[in-house]
Amino acid sequence: MNNTTALAEKPQAKITYTSSGADLEEFHRLYDRALSEVRGRLGAAYQLLIGGKSVASSKPPLLDLMPGDKSVVLGKFAQASPAHVKAAIKAAREAASAWGHTPWRERLKVLRRASQIVRERKYELAAVMSLEVGKSRMEAMGEVEESADLIDYYSSRMEEENGYEKPMKPMSPGEKTTSVLRPYGVFAVIAPFNFPFALSTGMTAGALIGGNSVIFKPSQDAPWTGVLLGECYVRAGIPAGVFNVLTGRSSVMGDELWRSPEVDGIAFTGSKDVGYRLLSEGALRGWPRPVIVEMGGKNAAVVTESADLELAAEGVMRSAFGLQGQKCSACSRVYVDKKVEKEFTELLIEKTRKIKIGDPSDKDVFFGPVINEKAVKTFEAAVKEARRGGGKILCGGKRMSESGLAKGFYVEPTIAKLPLKHKLNFRELFVPFVAINAVSGLDEAIAESNKAEYGLTAGIFSRRPEEIERFFDEVQAGTCYANRRGGATTGAWPGVNSFGGWKASGSTGKNGLGPYYVAQFMHEQSRLVAG
Repeated sequence: MNNTTALAEKPQAKITYTSSGADLEEFHRLYDRALSEVRGRLGAAYQLLIGGKSVASSKPPLLDLMPGDKSVVLGKFAQASPAHVKAAIKAAREAASAWGHTPWRERLKVLRRASQIVRERKYELAAVMSLEVGKSRMEAMGEVEESADLIDYYSSRMEEENGYEKPMKPMSPGEKTTSVLRPYGVFAVIAPFNFPFALSTGMTAGALIGGNSVIFKPSQDAPWTGVLLGECYVRAGIPAGVFNVLTGRSSVMGDELWRSPEVDGIAFTGSKDVGYRLLSEGALRGWPRPVIVEMGGKNAAVVTESADLELAAEGVMRSAFGLQGQKCSACSRVYVDKKVEKEFTELLIEKTRKIKIGDPSDKDVFFGPVINEKAVKTFEAAVKEARRGGGKILCGGKRMSESGLAKGFYVEPTIAKLPLKHKLNFRELFVPFVAINAVSGLDEAIAESNKAEYGLTAGIFSRRPEEIERFFDEVQAGTCYANRRGGATTGAWPGVNSFGGWKASGSTGKNGLGPYYVAQFMHEQSRLVAG
C-alpha cells in the first residue's frame, strides 16, 4: 500500500473549486507530507495495463516533464504501439461480456470501493497533479474530491433508476413488457490534460457503471495521473481486462484505437478539431456507434449596469485565471455595460495584479505554469494578434522569467480590451487571456455572447432578477451561472451543476455531472414476454 493512503489522519472538510471549510493548517501539513512522498518517486518507470497485467514496451519511454521546471522528469512512461492497442482491445473485448452481465448492484460495489480509495489517496493524487499539470493546491484537491463524488453520484443515479430497467404497459392480457438499458460492450476513453483525474474518472466511471469495459488513454501531458486512476480501479477489484491503460503519444496509437470496429463507443474530451474528426469518421464502424465528445468553449461573462462590480471582478478573475485559463469553462471574454466599464476594468486589473504566481505546489500560490511550450507560443501569438487587431493589452502580456520562473512555462495573466468584431473574441485559446468588450446593454451583450460557435458555459452579474432570467432563457450555453464570486463561468460539481455544452462544445446535449450522463453508455432493449 502506498504510504500516502494513510495521510488523512482525521476527517477533513471537503474542498471544492469555489469554497473551503477545511482546517487549512492541517490541510497544508498533509499536503506537504504528500508532496515529499511523491517527490521521492520522481523519475520512476511505469508500464501499460492490459488485461490486468503490467506490459512493457520496446519503444523509448514518454518522458513526463514538470511544466513548472521542464528539467525535472516526473516519470518515464511506456509508449503503447499499435500492437499494444490491439492487445488492449482484445482484452477488453474478452472481458466485456462477463462485466456487462455482472448484476449492476455488484458493479456499483466495485465502483464505490474505487471512490473510497480515491478519497484515501487524495493528498497523493492532488500532489501529483500540482507537479504534473501545474494545479494549485486548492484546484488539485477540488479535482480529487470531485472525482470521488462523480463515481458516487453516477452510482446513485443507477440505483435511483433501478439499473435502468422500467416496466412498460402490456398490449394484451398476460404480457409482461420491459425497457432495459444494456451496455454497448467496449468503450475507448480519451482524456485531456487539464482535468486529468476528474474528466478521466467521469468518462470511465460512466462507461463502467453502464457495464462496459474500457480502454483508457490519458493525455500524453498527464500520464502519471492516468496511471494512478488505473491503480485505484484495480485496487477496488475491477476484473482483469475491464479497465486497460495505454500511455503514449496520440499520433502513434490514436487512430488504431478509435478506428477499430471492435470498439463499440468513444468518449472524448479535447479540441474541436479532434472531436469533429471523431464524429465524422468514428461514428460509423460497420454500424453506428455512440461518440460522446466535449470540445471546449469560448465562455462569456456579462456584467450589467446593475451588477455588484466587486463581485463581478472577483468572479471573472477566478474564472479567467484559475488553472492558468486552461479550462474549457474558463471565462475568456467579458461583455460589460459601457456605463460601468471603467470601474469594472479597474477592479479586475487590481485583483489580477494581486495574484500570487509561482510553483503551484507551494502554499497559497494561485497561478502556476501553462502546460507546455506550445501553450506559451499560443499565448504570445494571441498577445500580438490583440494589438494588431485594434486591441490593447491592459495587464500582463509577457512570458515570465524572474525568480527562477524561466525554468518553466510561465506567462502573465493577461487582460485585453478588444473591439467587438476582433477574431480573438471567437477563438478558443486555452491560455490565461481574457478580453473585455464594452456593450450598450443586455441586448447587445447576449447577442455578442451567442456569436461564438461554442456554447459551453456562460455567466451574468446583475442585481435584477428579470435580467438574470432573460439571460438564462436567451444565452446559447449548456452551463450557466449568475452572480458567482467563486467563478463567473467555472466550478460545476456532480449532482449540483450538470456540465456540458451546446453547439460546437458538445455532441449529445446530455451533460456530465448530471442525471442523464450514464445512460449514454447504454442502449435500449425492449422486452416482451407473452402470457
